[in-house]
Amino acid sequence: MAEEKPLRSIARPFVADGPTGVSIRTRLKGLTPQDREVLRLVGEHMGRLAGRDLTRRCQDGLEHSTGAWADRKRDLTAESSSRWAGSVTASTHDQWALSRRAQHAHLQSLDAGIRTLRHRLSLPLGEKGSRGKPGGYRSRHEWFHKSRRLAILEHRFEEVRAEREAGKVSVVRGERRLLHQRHHLTDAHKSEDRWRQEWQAARRFLTADGESGKRHGNETIRVTPNGEVAIKLPKPLEHLANAPRGRYALTGAVAFSHRGEEWADRVIGDRAVAYRIHHDVSRDRWYLDASWTRKDLPVAPLNTLRTGGLAGVDMNTDHLAAHRLDEHGNPVGAPRQFFYDLSGHAAHRDAQVRHALTRLMHWARQTGVQAIAIEDLDFSDQKTREKHGRKKRFRQLVSGIPTGKLRARLVSMCAEAGLGVIAVDPAYTSRWGAQHWQKPLTTGKRKTTRHQAAAVAIGRRALGHPIRRRTAPPPHDRSDRAGHRTVQARPGIPGREETRPRVPGPRTRSAQPDTERKRATRTPNTVRDVRSEREWAPRLPAH
Repeated sequence: MAEEKPLRSIARPFVADGPTGVSIRTRLKGLTPQDREVLRLVGEHMGRLAGRDLTRRCQDGLEHSTGAWADRKRDLTAESSSRWAGSVTASTHDQWALSRRAQHAHLQSLDAGIRTLRHRLSLPLGEKGSRGKPGGYRSRHEWFHKSRRLAILEHRFEEVRAEREAGKVSVVRGERRLLHQRHHLTDAHKSEDRWRQEWQAARRFLTADGESGKRHGNETIRVTPNGEVAIKLPKPLEHLANAPRGRYALTGAVAFSHRGEEWADRVIGDRAVAYRIHHDVSRDRWYLDASWTRKDLPVAPLNTLRTGGLAGVDMNTDHLAAHRLDEHGNPVGAPRQFFYDLSGHAAHRDAQVRHALTRLMHWARQTGVQAIAIEDLDFSDQKTREKHGRKKRFRQLVSGIPTGKLRARLVSMCAEAGLGVIAVDPAYTSRWGAQHWQKPLTTGKRKTTRHQAAAVAIGRRALGHPIRRRTAPPPHDRSDRAGHRTVQARPGIPGREETRPRVPGPRTRSAQPDTERKRATRTPNTVRDVRSEREWAPRLPAH
């Protein structure tokens, strides 16, 4: 008899934290040619300073110190201003830290591929995988090519590790996508002049950090409550000023249609607001982004979100499967599906995801639930080509699920809609949902899909109930002659969905004892089969 694979431990559900920041955007309308030229000159001047500062930061590597930071900021102040210099150095540190995190993730990916290749190469040809681990390769030809790939990955891993230990990172000011398009202009359908315009626009620096207590929350790029925009010019460009104290006021006024009242409250209260001005070359439009942080946001407790039920959501490559559950874990109403198309360019994919999540939230608010339950998915170790080999469609399927984007956008949108987000462990939700809920929820007029059953499983786990259904009592009698109930553990027992510990001996009369243990002698139930130790009173004669 094959050994049963133990279930992995299942983490407890938790309430996802809300967004810590807000970013809104509006268009700078009515700009004159002089305004555009000033924005271009300021952006290019500060972009050169930002590139030079990034070079110095990368050269310092791991030996960077607060003294070196102060020296860099002092040199930048001489050619701009103290606040411009602070924004540049802060942006430089963010870029360097992001590159370090990406380098660490790349090392982990290479290490996972190397370990998988070594495991598969050590197995005999044609051996099948077991317990979630891949098997051996199918042919000697494939084994040979994978051995060469192992050598390539090991060499690349040593190079990246040496760079990380030395503090070297790879950073592109602008966009890496544009950098690659320079050598593939035909595939990108761009001319060299068009590419040069986009490259220069991406490398401009027009970002200013906010400062609480200062007038309107920002002294470098100041936006008044009436929408007037004024920029503090760097020292070499102060001769272009058309306002007092070396400032240049743009023509026209801006207005934020989204979160305008919240932005106005911060500006009137002189609270910090960061601004960024950028140019969209394809549309020839200038935009202004405003952003600020949120602190001490109230988070509803898990038990509060569970009252009144919730909506379980299963994320897939082309749709969201949702089902409403009451507080007892029972499915209510009909399941819903919200489709999206992730083909095409990035802007189209982002719009599809946003539209699907908007419809999901509208439906959740109409049903009256207080929270949405999703899986805490992470496919970082499932996307490698080394693990799944020739299963290209499966790797594309896993990589096509926008887990990170969906989760981040869902949390931010639900925070504005007044809905909570409960994240659960994704272990066995699809399997147990199809096993216990797909058939009972299927009717003659409606067929329940595997993904809709998984949504029920996700919702039950978020509510604290086991996924398995509580079946009716055994049909014969009170003994477990026809089998056990599906669920035996009470809700308060931790780990009730995991593998039960092995208890020696029979637990019920229908279960057989262990073969290693000798069967214990059981006292017969009838009186005539055993001698009783009780002293019986003498029987009196009948009258």
